[in-house]
Amino acid sequence: DRGFVLHSQEKAWETTIAITEQIGITTSRDILQSIATGEGPLKCLIALGYAGWSAGQLEAELKANAWLNGPADLYSLFDLPAERRWDAAARLLGVDLNLLSGEAGHA
Repeated sequence: DRGFVLHSQEKAWETTIAITEQIGITTSRDILQSIATGEGPLKCLIALGYAGWSAGQLEAELKANAWLNGPADLYSLFDLPAERRWDAAARLLGVDLNLLSGEAGHA
């Protein structure tokens, strides 16, 4: 089993990687221990799971536009209720989800 913590970046833990100046991602247990003792980041999301890619696979998927990526936004990640985050992320890209069709067609 694997997990990671996406968090505000007040400090760095053993395996913290900076996503932005304000957001980091950490996979080491020291951050969980800090959270448990009340000494963790001010804002965090804890996720469990694992996804892996073969060498070059992720890069190929990005090149093929299989992923929709955009800016990391502290407010959207940590302060909005979960049910509003998807819409907020789309708006950061200039997309209004209300204008997308829920059905696919064939030409």
